[in-house]
Amino acid sequence: MKIVKVTYTTKAEYAEQNKTNIQAVMNDLQELNNPGINYNACVGADGKTFIHSAFFTSDAEQKVLFDLPSFQRLQEQLKTSGPEVPPKNELLSLVGSSKDIF
Repeated sequence: MKIVKVTYTTKAEYAEQNKTNIQAVMNDLQELNNPGINYNACVGADGKTFIHSAFFTSDAEQKVLFDLPSFQRLQEQLKTSGPEVPPKNELLSLVGSSKDIF
């Protein structure tokens, strides 16, 4: 299993567009219904700090996400928006879960 957490802060005026872009990715992932991908995104109380967590059964499943046009658009537009705090990637290890992830 591979677990990735990404945290970043957008400019306030870009936060709504970022949410729209995230929802496009989620729609595509729901349509794919790939059992090896569990992807979530949240926004903090400030309305502009985003936390994405992704659980993949393998690197191949991570590539499925990376190859989605909606995900590529999310990344490209975020980069060109000039985030206040750029994305920080962290690899995590699962200690426990209240539900089966896969």
